[in-house]
Amino acid sequence: MSQRITLPKLIFGTSALGNLYVALEDKIKLEIVKACMQYTSAQKTVFFDCAGKYGAGLALETLGNCLKTLNVKPDDVLISNKLGWYRTSELQHGTEPTFEPGVWRNLKYDAVQKISYEGILECYEQGNQLLNGYKAELVSVHDPDEYITGAHSQLEKDKRYNDIIEAYRALCELKNRDEVKAIGIGSKDWRMIKRIVNDVNIDWVMIANSMTVHSHPQELVTFMEELQRRGTIIINAAVFNGGFLIGEDYYNYRLMHPLYDQKLFEWRIGFFKLCDKYRIKPAQVCIVFGLNAPGVNSITLNGTDVNCVKENIGTVTAGNVIIPSSFWKEMKEHGLIDKNYTYL
Repeated sequence: MSQRITLPKLIFGTSALGNLYVALEDKIKLEIVKACMQYTSAQKTVFFDCAGKYGAGLALETLGNCLKTLNVKPDDVLISNKLGWYRTSELQHGTEPTFEPGVWRNLKYDAVQKISYEGILECYEQGNQLLNGYKAELVSVHDPDEYITGAHSQLEKDKRYNDIIEAYRALCELKNRDEVKAIGIGSKDWRMIKRIVNDVNIDWVMIANSMTVHSHPQELVTFMEELQRRGTIIINAAVFNGGFLIGEDYYNYRLMHPLYDQKLFEWRIGFFKLCDKYRIKPAQVCIVFGLNAPGVNSITLNGTDVNCVKENIGTVTAGNVIIPSSFWKEMKEHGLIDKNYTYL
């Protein structure tokens, strides 16, 4: 495992810059990036996590433009690009992208998936071009779980897994040439991470949507403890389960229905009531829970509002958000978290 990187506790997600759920004005995006730049870790470097999938490259493009507008030196930022999606043709006005319809707003371009030795290098090169003078120094294959799920037969699944391994061969070569500092993996299905880390020498893993105050299966806890013993850096991402845990309409990027998803809504009502009782904000609970999960080095937070971004920064950095043990006890008593979960 490479010891060349030390990551700050807080990593800034950038899907909002790619118009996830809502198309923000450029000036609001600039304010968000500016607020992030005002946060400095012990190493004085601000870390942004991006992906070619976010708005078909829009997030990468916007991040680069915002950093340039703010006169940020390339050495003062660390950028991760999760690779696998490549910007293609312009969309006709008002049409949905083919790669993930229903969640991205007002996109100009479509994107196609390119996971292979050559394809992942094309995504890497395009990503750096879109960053407009900045460069991704952490790279990974984005959502390999979804790539495998798209196969229609076991034979195709095997071929696609080989594509993923070939993509990592390309990334390892980039690292060996010192073009990137570290390689990792970002996945919503932690079981795919578990499979890949047995075949590839990974520096860091990003577990998304999986280790949250709502969802924390024992099998995942055991795997994270194993990663911790190996010395693999763990980044915990999407600790709000796509925003649903803090009051938004989507759970893990799927629009929730009050009738068909009744159990989730009931869980959230109970969670909000308990937060109100203790005068704690749901976002604070999600962040503290996510940071204290086994082996977690860093947490990735996203935001569409500059005040929320600043508040989240305060929760992570100030260290003055104290969740009383009685709160966690009541969470267990109400069946809101696993009664056997110990990392509180």
